[in-house]
Amino acid sequence: MTTSPGGSTFPYYYRGGEIHCLKYGSHFDDEEKLFRLMEAERDFILKKPNLHVRVWTDFYETAIPANVLLRFVENIAQMHDRILKLAVVGLSKANQYKLMRLVKKSASDFAPCRFFMDPEEAKTWLVSE
Repeated sequence: MTTSPGGSTFPYYYRGGEIHCLKYGSHFDDEEKLFRLMEAERDFILKKPNLHVRVWTDFYETAIPANVLLRFVENIAQMHDRILKLAVVGLSKANQYKLMRLVKKSASDFAPCRFFMDPEEAKTWLVSE
């Protein structure tokens, strides 16, 4: 077992399934630190050949202006062929809408994506078939 750049156990086991946790929460308005973490997590996943993951992303207590959403979509797009499902936790309804508009504008195919306010519901959805 290893640790991801964000400090999560990798792989993280939940109810019989494996999840990769992207802890982007509690960055408040420190965009530089958040962007470095996004890049490190992307590189962590891309360096593992044949890895396919269910991704749980936490945005609680992080400011989410348009440039943060755009950077998130760009990073996810670079990993799109490695992501089986994507759960995003902690975004407001307005930011959920903005994120989905950015996803549709991107040229990449995205895995199934759902939004949650409850982290446990998000994890349960990820490990369900």
